[in-house]
This record gives sequence, structure tokens and C-alpha cells, in this order.
Amino acid sequence: MRNRPAIVMPDAVAVVTGYLRSALAAAGEPVPVVSRIPTPRPHRFVRVERIGGSSPTPVTDRARLDFHAWATREDQAHDLCALVRGLLGAIPGVRGGVTVYSVTEVGGPQWLPDDQSSQPRYAFAAEVHMRGRPFSL
Repeated sequence: MRNRPAIVMPDAVAVVTGYLRSALAAAGEPVPVVSRIPTPRPHRFVRVERIGGSSPTPVTDRARLDFHAWATREDQAHDLCALVRGLLGAIPGVRGGVTVYSVTEVGGPQWLPDDQSSQPRYAFAAEVHMRGRPFSL
């Protein structure tokens, strides 16, 4: 009987933040894309946070991610969120060596002013379905 290799799921936040950094820069919007709120806080930035997910098959991960876009004004936060939302739709393919199959939005954009800083913020949630990689023991 052959041992099956273990499957290691990718760090979905790292894959998505890396993709969004490049995609936003290519779109003329080189803003920080982070997993934690930076100190000091930039005037405009995007945060990607994993809030759960599932493993629909033994070799895939469907990460549920929150996307938050901060800016100086409400209209700028909205526009940054809309751009991130649009760019995320183009992520399927191989990104950073990881196969990304699809994106499913699970919560559309919402106005969500930051309760700590009062900085304008918009947010949405999506599931990003990607393939793990085999790891031999």
C-alpha cells in the first residue's frame, strides 16, 4: 500500500495580497496591501484578512477573506474598494506558484467607517478557491 502525500494548503492571504499589490500598481494605484493595520497608518491602504473557509476537496482550500479599503475621503475609500473588487475577479490562474480556481463574492461592498480612527472605509468578503501542494513525509 502506497502512502499518499500530505497536502499543504497555501497561505491564501499571502497569495492574494501579493497579487493585489502587483495588480493595483499596474492599475496606477500603488497602495499598501497588508494583512495587519500598519503603524503609522497610511492615508490609503487595503487589508486582507482570513475569516474562515473550508476545504471542499482533499486538495483544495476555499478561503473566506475580508477586504477592507481605507482612504482619506468616503468616495476614495469606495473607489479603492471597487477597484480591489474588480481586480480580484481576475485572480484565477497561477499566482505566486499557486493555482487559483475561482472567486465567489459572499458579501458585497459596505460602508464601514473605522471605529478606532474614524477613517473612511469600505469592505466586502469573498471566497478564493485554490489548490494545495503535495508534501512528502
